[in-house]
Amino acid sequence: MHAPLSSLVAATAQWLVRAYPAGGGAVDRALAEAQARQAAGVAAALRYPTELDAALVAVTGAGGADRLDWVTGAEGDDAPWRSWVDEVVASWAACLLGEPALASAAVAATAGRAPAGYHRLLSPGDRDRRAAALLRHPDLLAPVADLHRAALLAALALDPRDPALPV
Repeated sequence: MHAPLSSLVAATAQWLVRAYPAGGGAVDRALAEAQARQAAGVAAALRYPTELDAALVAVTGAGGADRLDWVTGAEGDDAPWRSWVDEVVASWAACLLGEPALASAAVAATAGRAPAGYHRLLSPGDRDRRAAALLRHPDLLAPVADLHRAALLAALALDPRDPALPV
């Protein structure tokens, strides 16, 4: 992942964990955030594959969380970090969190462009799954995931009619 994307990844992951909060204490929140960051990092690496792409989004901004809030029924606020939330990256990250086959394909497609170490995204343990029960629930993620799922499949050159990939 390119350095200019770190704020975008952090803000998008923050939005995801606030929209789909962990149920337990501080450890559960940290585990859920780690999973959201890994998913957002992979999604950002796919969405902005070159340094130029990353630099352009760093200059122009990511777009913010307003539409995501509307789709999920969340109440947003005016916190400055929210302007760095990228709707497409959030949607793609939601796809990756809810669909293990897509997560594997996306990590393979990044081929070194995203940070290494995707254990929590690709093979979460029982504690990870419990901590991020809402964050990984496909039905709950659907309103966000469906926003840009077709573009993710196109970026990964996957056929949406493939029975291994739930539509």
